[in-house]
Amino acid sequence: MNSDQHAVFSDERQNRIVELVHDVGSVSIESLAERFHVTPQTIRRSVNQLCAMGLLRRVHGGVALPAASRNIAYETRQILNPEAKRVIAQSVADFIPNGASLFIGLGTTPECVARALSTRNDLRVFTNSLNVAAALARNPYIEITLTGGTYRLHDRDIIGEPAAAFYARYKADFAIFGVGGLDEDGSLLDFNGGEVEARRAMVSGCKSSVLVADVSKFGRSATVRGGHLRDIDHLFTDALVPAPFGTVVAESGVQVHVAPAVFTRAA
Repeated sequence: MNSDQHAVFSDERQNRIVELVHDVGSVSIESLAERFHVTPQTIRRSVNQLCAMGLLRRVHGGVALPAASRNIAYETRQILNPEAKRVIAQSVADFIPNGASLFIGLGTTPECVARALSTRNDLRVFTNSLNVAAALARNPYIEITLTGGTYRLHDRDIIGEPAAAFYARYKADFAIFGVGGLDEDGSLLDFNGGEVEARRAMVSGCKSSVLVADVSKFGRSATVRGGHLRDIDHLFTDALVPAPFGTVVAESGVQVHVAPAVFTRAA
């Protein structure tokens, strides 16, 4: 994390700008200036920093969510919603028994889960994420199997056919993975077809599938559909499911765990 990122996320106003745009989709510079009682020039400086980090994008007269066709940079995602990811990760770690075999996928929340599991004993982990492998590598009691192939430099992972073929060779007790977003119809969304390929192979090859997603993922746009909540056994999140998703979550039959408590919606 560089000094600019520290500055942005130590500024409560900039955090609130990001939250507001996520709530409404887009907002004008003038309305932001009025809301925060500062000049438009001050708001533009804040917005320009946020856009440079990929959290927002400039549109005529204002600011909007990033384009749904691309994800935010990995380093930036690592510092978004850190407390939510921490409690989700700890809840998952408490759920996983010693001696389990695990598929752990790509993304910042699965990486947090790996960190939460890093002091455990007698785990066998299969992953397509170098971040996950690094989080576990210091523990001699965790066996790590990492897929081969060509790494995505900025995300430090492998996706597509090599990852899918890797997961297809094994059977694990649990598959732990994230998504780019969750649609109101229950579809799982991602930014790249190769990410979907890998996740589908994980789900197919496990006894129990575990989706980790903080509440910001509900309603978040991404362009590639791949799977549905009905395909998932467990959903770990950090707050009650937003109202627009209540019916589809209930009908899917997925067991919802709200960290640190557990909340189950019956099918």
